[in-house]
Amino acid sequence: MKKRMPFLLFTLFLICVWEFLSWRSWIPESLFPPPHQVLKALTETPHEWREATLRSALASGEGLLISLASGVLLAFILSLFTLLKRALLPLAVFFQTVPIIAIAPLLVIYFGYGLPTVVASSAIVAFFPVLASFLIGLESVEKEKLELFELYQANSWQTLIKLRLPSAFLSLYSGLKVAVGLAIIGTVAGEFVAGGGLGSIIDEARTQQRVDRVFAALVLLALLGLLGLSLLQFVFYTLNKIRPYARSSEELSS
Repeated sequence: MKKRMPFLLFTLFLICVWEFLSWRSWIPESLFPPPHQVLKALTETPHEWREATLRSALASGEGLLISLASGVLLAFILSLFTLLKRALLPLAVFFQTVPIIAIAPLLVIYFGYGLPTVVASSAIVAFFPVLASFLIGLESVEKEKLELFELYQANSWQTLIKLRLPSAFLSLYSGLKVAVGLAIIGTVAGEFVAGGGLGSIIDEARTQQRVDRVFAALVLLALLGLLGLSLLQFVFYTLNKIRPYARSSEELSS
């Protein structure tokens, strides 16, 4: 809690400054609604906000889990077969450079409107950070440790499970911290075209010129991201307590 106190105090300071500038009419309320208007927009239709937030959270969580499973599995395979890695990794990099907003209409054609398209959009965006970070972790093993396993005649599978996998623990954690935010971005992009969730509310508010509702949705999306990162840190911290992979708990909290 002490580590987060500067962030909380600075955020509170920014909110107070924002409210003061709006009260003095130094910034236009039509472009930057003051915090009390954003709060009012959230309390106007609480049921709608609750349903949309839960829907976006569900889609982001499912997309993140799919990207985790597929990214880890593919990283395992690529670490065992060098030729396959040279063939597939550039293709994965290529797809990462394509904006998800350009792919989303195709996903609607493939999966239809609704949750499947949103989950697919979220998983696609979050996939590459998991794959890249975990693959780097699997291959970033000290040369001395690899030589020790070779000395004891360990095969590729034993080396992967007993040496490379534990060594990739922190790399996977770092990749997932990036993937959490990207999963939410993918969710919103999917909701723009497939409907539902906070992305749909943002799109509707844009057409209605309700900037306060847009800001309210952005606040909820930011809270979803913070919640996802907190849950991720708790899971990895717990795993590290059961069987320490990181050298210290500070490495997981950084």
